[in-house]
Amino acid sequence: MMRSCGTVLLLALILGAAGPSKAQIVDTEKSFQEVAFEQKLGEQVDLSLPFVDDLGNEVTLGDYFHEGRPVILALVYFECPMLCNMVLNGTVRSLRPLAMSPSQEFEVVVVSFDPGEDSRIAHAKMGNYVQSYGRPGTEAGWHFLTGKPASIDALTDEVGFRYVYDEATDQFAHASGITVLTPEGKVSRYLFGIDYPPKDLRLALTEASDGEVGGVVEQLLLLCFKYDPSTGRYGATIMFFVRLAAALTVVVLVGLIVFSRLRENRRRHHAVGGEA
Repeated sequence: MMRSCGTVLLLALILGAAGPSKAQIVDTEKSFQEVAFEQKLGEQVDLSLPFVDDLGNEVTLGDYFHEGRPVILALVYFECPMLCNMVLNGTVRSLRPLAMSPSQEFEVVVVSFDPGEDSRIAHAKMGNYVQSYGRPGTEAGWHFLTGKPASIDALTDEVGFRYVYDEATDQFAHASGITVLTPEGKVSRYLFGIDYPPKDLRLALTEASDGEVGGVVEQLLLLCFKYDPSTGRYGATIMFFVRLAAALTVVVLVGLIVFSRLRENRRRHHAVGGEA
């Protein structure tokens, strides 16, 4: 029992040691104050912006806009350790139940806002999500792009996506959500967070295909971010979740060990009683 508890205590110490210092936490929280997803409904996106597709070909954003087909735009970076994957996973989950399909009724355009990423990374990422979506014949409707800072800055500014690079962790602080654009390239609707109800996404695509612009989302709750409508910013709560997860992990492990020991002792007691 003592040895098992010692293991748990050691795990707790490791979790604590692996966490960021107080100075790092303060710097990170300051960075997150700059993160926001401003809602620029009706804003026209520059379709002439140049990017590179997953095969290394030079393209423009307008190559993915077609008559009658709205575009789901996801701004992520492909080597993001957590939140970006959740955004893409949520998008795939929401699309699966829909009768509408990429390349037929709409397009999915995923753009990395990390200028250091290249088409090789984009190609691998796209392959994973096309496979996860699992609807043959729709591969042509998925587009994973990389680009230079000028194009990235222009696009993120046009849709109101503000993010911050954190040198201490070599990661980006950013919000989560997707933007639905009309076939002409105007911002029609925002779906925030990491989980998008299929009926909401279907409605957003239907409205956008008709050139309609949706309403402003006044308040929302994102994983690791809380939206403040008075400032249009998100406050960082990541450290709270990290600490809570670490504490819960230790509590659960201790509980399992204690329960296992009690059950073993009870079994031994019954065995000794039976022999008597």
